[in-house]
Amino acid sequence: MLNRAIVLSVTLLCGAAAVVRANRPEQAPPRVSFDQFPSQLGSWSGQALPPMENKVLGVLGVDDYVNRVYARPDHAVAGLYIGYYKSQRQGDSIHSPQNCLPGSGWEPLERSDLTIAAPVSTGVGDISVNRYLIQKGLDRQLVLYWYQSHGRVVASEYWSKFFLVRDAIRLNRTDAALVRVIVPIANSEDDGETRAQGQAIDFVKTMFPQLSKYLPA
Repeated sequence: MLNRAIVLSVTLLCGAAAVVRANRPEQAPPRVSFDQFPSQLGSWSGQALPPMENKVLGVLGVDDYVNRVYARPDHAVAGLYIGYYKSQRQGDSIHSPQNCLPGSGWEPLERSDLTIAAPVSTGVGDISVNRYLIQKGLDRQLVLYWYQSHGRVVASEYWSKFFLVRDAIRLNRTDAALVRVIVPIANSEDDGETRAQGQAIDFVKTMFPQLSKYLPA
């Protein structure tokens, strides 16, 4: 099993190197800019966070992004970040939250997979996402995130890289996005973690149908 994993990893790395070296012009399909992403999603009302600094954008390498905080009338809050990459051939690749969050002082407490039933209108069915419980001091947050490209939702970073190589070869496309939702956990409530997860799932279900306009299939 270990030898097989090593072979697969080497194959993936070689394929990724071939993708980076490829000279074929890459044309991602037309898409709507995140400037037009709705600030009202069902009962969730959004407000843009301050623009990211140029040095941060330089590290991320994103071509377009949305970074907002949404709130419901019942005071539930959800932070939304979506980073879109038009091409990942020239070294600009998606940064995993597993690397970024600890760098911001947030420590992971627990990781698991979570399956969410997407709205029937999307035709996607169930989507699998990463579920992280993180903490900084006394504050805790629930993080859900996934990778999305060409109508495909993937939780695993490994498989997202696999599909990156495959789509580069088959479709001559390496465009993709990271979608991340963060919900604070109320320490004053015994069921704070459960409530936060319910709020996060509700927000994902409300927001998900919008993504096809901004992340081309």
